[in-house]
Amino acid sequence: MQDLDYRPASFDTALAQLPATPANDSSAYEPFWTAVSGLYARSQALANLENGYWGVMADPVKDVYRYWTDRVNFENTLLIRERWPQALESITSTVASALGCEPEEIVLTRGATEAMLALIGGYARLKPGDTVLYGDLDYPAMCHAMEWLRERRGVIPVRLAIPEPATRENLLEAYAHALRQHPNTRLVLLTHLSHCTGLVMPVCELASMARAAGAEAIVDAAHSWGQMDFDVASLGVPFAAFNLHKWIGAPLGCGCLYIRRDSLAAIDTYFGNQEFPHADIRSRIHTGSPNFAAWLTIPAALQLHERIGASAKAARLRSLRDQWVQQMRDERRGVEILTPDDVGMVVGMTAFRLAGRTSTSDNDAIVAALRVSHGVLTVRRSGPYRGDVVRVTPAIYTSRAEIDRLVAGLRALL
Repeated sequence: MQDLDYRPASFDTALAQLPATPANDSSAYEPFWTAVSGLYARSQALANLENGYWGVMADPVKDVYRYWTDRVNFENTLLIRERWPQALESITSTVASALGCEPEEIVLTRGATEAMLALIGGYARLKPGDTVLYGDLDYPAMCHAMEWLRERRGVIPVRLAIPEPATRENLLEAYAHALRQHPNTRLVLLTHLSHCTGLVMPVCELASMARAAGAEAIVDAAHSWGQMDFDVASLGVPFAAFNLHKWIGAPLGCGCLYIRRDSLAAIDTYFGNQEFPHADIRSRIHTGSPNFAAWLTIPAALQLHERIGASAKAARLRSLRDQWVQQMRDERRGVEILTPDDVGMVVGMTAFRLAGRTSTSDNDAIVAALRVSHGVLTVRRSGPYRGDVVRVTPAIYTSRAEIDRLVAGLRALL
């Protein structure tokens, strides 16, 4: 991209000064994570354990974003009209390489929600009377879209209650049972990592099960990429959506849509999009004018993500989660943890419920008490059929002392 691949000196210096990622037990090597934390300027008003909304940019990435914000506003269409196609092609190739797919299989979007709605709404292999299946832990906008398919395609939406407590075995059985009960199921919505409880679903196995039953899976991977170490092929699905502004650390407004090369015909063009040929994935979404500066910052965010290491990030986030979960499990005093300790089914995000406190008001009160009395920020989430929960989401810059504040607050509430 020549000058469009610009990095300020501060970016290169920051990455050069970061210690090498430890090869062994990286999650527990505090000097490394202290150095990582030093890359993030953030408010100290509260212990922020609500990092699931979006990801804070590291300071070196912000430096790149500031550069592009200034340059886009200075050169305006002189830059974008002449250089944007070249830049977008390069950015798309960078993202595809990071995901482990071909550039022709992805298209950038303003977020995973935009991408998921294009996939669900555009899925063309449904006929009246077919069944579409989704779960209670799927993201609300996607659930609404699956219900809307009743109007758009004349199908029958079915909502599945995810087992509590969840195990790999009872999750697989729950979906197998639903597919047996609804043999006309032709589309299954799967969430790789639930925004609500942090549960990691066995997507590859579930997609294979759906395929054997005559259905295809669309996967919401909004929270998994960057929080987990995987590539898109490992999901074993033809359709998926990803965020880069959550766990990858790009600016807000960065996501992408994935359609496996052999499955493009299954998705309608986006509102009759004729800007690109029918065989071009770019005809399946139309974002209008994106935040050019944000998208131009994506390669830098990915560079930092890869410098720290996807597996190291996953191990650190899981370690922070385990720090509070193991202590609260030991309390045996009415704290229900909504994710298992199986390393394949959880990373950093986890939700809890206090015994008997399942309403919205109950959980809003818990969130308020943790914030006001203990200086810990969490968030209530709705969706599970058994009631609302409180979600705890550390980031890679979260300290162990901040996790201890959560534990102290929970013990006080009990």
